[in-house]
Amino acid sequence: MPVSFSIKNVPEDVAEKLRRRAAQRHRSLQGELLAILEESVAEEQTLTPVEFVRRLKTIGLETPSESAVFVREDRDADSRR
Repeated sequence: MPVSFSIKNVPEDVAEKLRRRAAQRHRSLQGELLAILEESVAEEQTLTPVEFVRRLKTIGLETPSESAVFVREDRDADSRR
C-alpha cells in the first residue's frame, strides 16, 4: 500500500532547484521526488577492488602522475602542524 510523506520547512532555494530538476526531466515535482527516493534506496552494487580497477580502466579514467606529488605535499603539510 502506498505511503504519503510530507517534508516541512524546505528552504525556497532547495525547492526551486527541485522544481527546475523536475522540469528538465519532464516530471512533476512529486514524480521527481519519488525518483530521487527510489534511486537513493536502490541496492548499490558492491565492487571488489579488482572489479573497481577494471571498471576504471574500462571508462578510461587515469590518475595523473602528479597525484603522488599532491599526496606527499599534503602529508608533509600535516606532519608540520
